[in-house]
Amino acid sequence: MKLWGGRFQKETDTLVNDFNSSIDFDARLYREDIKGSLAHAKMLAVCGIISKDDEEAIRTGLLEVLSDIESGKAELSRDSEDIHMNVEKLLTEKIGDAGKRLHTARSRNDQVALDLRLYMRHEIKDIEGKIVDLLKVLSKKAKLHQETVMPGYTHLQRAQPISFSQHLLAYASMLERDVTRLEDASVRMNESPLGSGALAGTTYPIDRMMTAKELGFDRPMSNSLDGVSDRDYALETMSALSILMMHLSRFSEEIIMWCSWEFKFIELDDAYSTGSSIMPQKKNPDVAELVRGKTGRVYGDLISLLTTMKALPLAYNKDMQEDKEAVFDALDTVKMCLPVFTGMLDTMKVIGANMRSAAGKGFINATDLADYLTKKGLPFRDAYTVTGKLVYYATEKGKLLEELTLEELRNACPLFEDDVYKAIDLMTCMEGRSSYGGPAVAETTRQIAELDAFIEKRNNR
Repeated sequence: MKLWGGRFQKETDTLVNDFNSSIDFDARLYREDIKGSLAHAKMLAVCGIISKDDEEAIRTGLLEVLSDIESGKAELSRDSEDIHMNVEKLLTEKIGDAGKRLHTARSRNDQVALDLRLYMRHEIKDIEGKIVDLLKVLSKKAKLHQETVMPGYTHLQRAQPISFSQHLLAYASMLERDVTRLEDASVRMNESPLGSGALAGTTYPIDRMMTAKELGFDRPMSNSLDGVSDRDYALETMSALSILMMHLSRFSEEIIMWCSWEFKFIELDDAYSTGSSIMPQKKNPDVAELVRGKTGRVYGDLISLLTTMKALPLAYNKDMQEDKEAVFDALDTVKMCLPVFTGMLDTMKVIGANMRSAAGKGFINATDLADYLTKKGLPFRDAYTVTGKLVYYATEKGKLLEELTLEELRNACPLFEDDVYKAIDLMTCMEGRSSYGGPAVAETTRQIAELDAFIEKRNNR
């Protein structure tokens, strides 16, 4: 007989039972379910709703159930549908009638909402830690390459000289925002739905403040309908995870390009590469490609839950059982991607000479040549035109701007002097970009210091 079977005269059809059951995926919530039940039982006893003896029996029994599940001794059954009813059934088998009193003043609706919040709160902390580990690697690499000149790109065309340090620090800025987005989501998530009941609260004199505090929440949710039907916290977290994966995917795209023979800016470690079954020369960036591919999977999880929630009336609907598989998959995917991506980045070899060579061949000091003329008194638009003509001339001659003779430069504009060659040296160009946020060593030093402070703050929490 189902725990809810009093009103029914027929057994549930086997197909319906399997279709309705969620134990295959929500079994992972057993710790959270037991933690919530312990807090609920304690509150019931304090409020005089159950006896102290019953509360002690429930506490002892739940801890035994926890031990049995973790040791593999307990058998979770589809007949009991979900983790909540499995735990209650196992508890009642151990302690009898006291176990049947645990569900007083509680519904599976507020129970599952509680369990998922507890689970996600823990998982988010884990993911934040993994992002911080990646930030540590970025900081380390950025410190090593503050003077490693490379071309910065727009439209995937060589544009202006930057350092590899600044390029890495751009991704660090993105990942810092990912951490703070998850932190913000955790704040809004940290309200307890327990005590909302099925939808309208309860007639029992419960203390929701007590259970919220017992479980580490800031407060109870203020509306019981919202308490059981809200999944904003899951959607917000999955949105943050999708943005995080987008950042990893963009980074992966560049790593894939950089380790190709067309770029050869980096070489991935053998431990983070794979080979070909037929082409013995191949060294494939499969880690980066898989991270890029799994980004779409996390996007799909978010869209799946958004679509599930978009037309649901208040309060709880069985559709909402579909939240967990999407949430779990997004969390699992991100947790799998971050450590392997971090290891790949930590072990990759940077080929600075190839970056410098590429920077020298793209006329990326053209803006600096125009700025040189502007500083000599020529209006910028005129300086821009002169420089454009010189780029065309150098292209025709097969030269770089810095390889043009002073005579060739003066043929385009008489303002050029010998000091132009220092002005358009790539290191000078990079160091000259000392505005806040730029690639100059003084600026990347400041950015690294801020990154390290961000990491240190999270390490001390």
